[in-house]
Amino acid sequence: MKKIITLVLIIIGLLIFYSCDSSLQSDNPQYKNGIVVSAHPLANEIGLDILKSGGNAFDAAVAMNMALAVTYPRAGNIGGGGFMVYRKANGDVGSLDYREKAPEDALRDMYLNTEGEIVENLSRQGALSIGVPGTVAGMVALHEKFGKLEWASLLKPSIELALNGFTVSEQQAKTLNRFQETFYKVNSGDIYLSKTGGWKKGNILKSIELAKTLELIAEEKSEGFYEGQVAEDIVNTVKDHGGIITLNDLANYQAVWRKPISGIFNDYEVISMAPPSSGGIALIQLLKGFEQFRGDTLKHNSALYIHLLTELERRVYADRAEYLGDPDYYPVPVNELIDPDYLLDRFSNISMVKATPSLDIKKGVVEQNESFETTHFEIVDQWGNAVAITTTLNGYFGSKLMAEKSGFLLNNEMDDFSVKPGVPNQFGLVGSVANQIEPGKRMLSSMTPTIVLKNDSVILITGTPGGATIITTVFQTILNSLVYDMNAQQAVNSTKVHAQWLPDQIYYETGKIDSVKQDSLIIMGHKLFATPRLGKMKLILIKDGIIIGVGDTLRGDPPAMGY
Repeated sequence: MKKIITLVLIIIGLLIFYSCDSSLQSDNPQYKNGIVVSAHPLANEIGLDILKSGGNAFDAAVAMNMALAVTYPRAGNIGGGGFMVYRKANGDVGSLDYREKAPEDALRDMYLNTEGEIVENLSRQGALSIGVPGTVAGMVALHEKFGKLEWASLLKPSIELALNGFTVSEQQAKTLNRFQETFYKVNSGDIYLSKTGGWKKGNILKSIELAKTLELIAEEKSEGFYEGQVAEDIVNTVKDHGGIITLNDLANYQAVWRKPISGIFNDYEVISMAPPSSGGIALIQLLKGFEQFRGDTLKHNSALYIHLLTELERRVYADRAEYLGDPDYYPVPVNELIDPDYLLDRFSNISMVKATPSLDIKKGVVEQNESFETTHFEIVDQWGNAVAITTTLNGYFGSKLMAEKSGFLLNNEMDDFSVKPGVPNQFGLVGSVANQIEPGKRMLSSMTPTIVLKNDSVILITGTPGGATIITTVFQTILNSLVYDMNAQQAVNSTKVHAQWLPDQIYYETGKIDSVKQDSLIIMGHKLFATPRLGKMKLILIKDGIIIGVGDTLRGDPPAMGY
């Protein structure tokens, strides 16, 4: 009898170990011809229609980006910027940087008072927080290089959405209502996102001004945004509210094609974004560190697992703070930071029984002479082209300032610079001279659009919003899928944790880490901090010609759509 009980307990233990949040198991829809996944169902519908009508993944990316600018104004945008990583059906890989830039009149200490202290909210809200937008230039560059369908046809669905309006969801109403007072204060009056008495589920949100702006972009491409009446409206709005963006800033903006970061993790090739995003370098460092410590032998989300992730992340974020910035302005030591010998040494002082205080972790010795409310979407088409895009206004609704006659919000990306070296930004990230403010410079980002290959075939595409937490949630989702063999929905919905160099604490989702694990981590020397959620992952998996895609339905995303 005792032997039977022991056997039953062993089986139960094995089931718990291997289930990895078995309550999250689900049968995800499978497709063969194409798939889209984003933060809004209308954007998904528009992207899928483009694929079905013969457009490729790049066409769908343009159409979905513009749709999100209409339907998801807290992060979808034409007044912000972003990054794209792609892998074409013929095997070509690359990335596009359409990150915002500092205006030509920007100064290193522009957010400091005469005593050298940061002026509260100056870099985070209003006209001075705005970087020169890159989204429209990025979409035009993408289409001109890879597009298949006519440019104007890709914007038409979004123009109609802006003109006729769409139904506001309950969650969207709550989000809009949170910022009503701020909208009014920053804009010196109401904007189309304002509503007397507040927004309610079922209300219609529309903007004739935004529709007209999109029509100009449809007709004139970049010139319809960076020149003419829209450009003048941006400059006049910003100037009237104390900002510094000029017509020259807009006219001179260009998106940049960059070589992505790539590295090997186990038998997989991981392709992600290069600087000025820190995402690719940090992700490769984390994956190599996990491999170095045989993290695959640890139970998923156990105290030891969370401890190892935290120790790796502290060191990686310390490197981020010291070495990463715009490569056009600062010699980022890319190869050195992902060199196996460097990483072996960098992680060599990790103890598996005791936390390392962040203040004891300094930058690594490299031999060489960022809003929470981002949004991410991804696409695979019938030919096998794969696209991952992360785009943002930075914080919720960016600067909260709207181009008055043009109907779109402007970003607050200037806060992603090191406003003052050693002082954290809105995401708690600390930076150094590598990311200091300079005219024309692109600010450092955590956006991590990522594509994973095996045997030279795409098997995984992923990314998320989340500011500083983007890198770590992408890291864990990849581990969930490739190491812990979770299905797509499990990998995305599974509980996430986050740590960075400073502040010295582990962020965990409220109610998701039990008291036993918490006590174990505290005994090891960790400080814990509960937060409502970490990330809103998107994930596409491909195997044997079958495509499965999911949004983070647990945290509020709609399902993927495919055919």
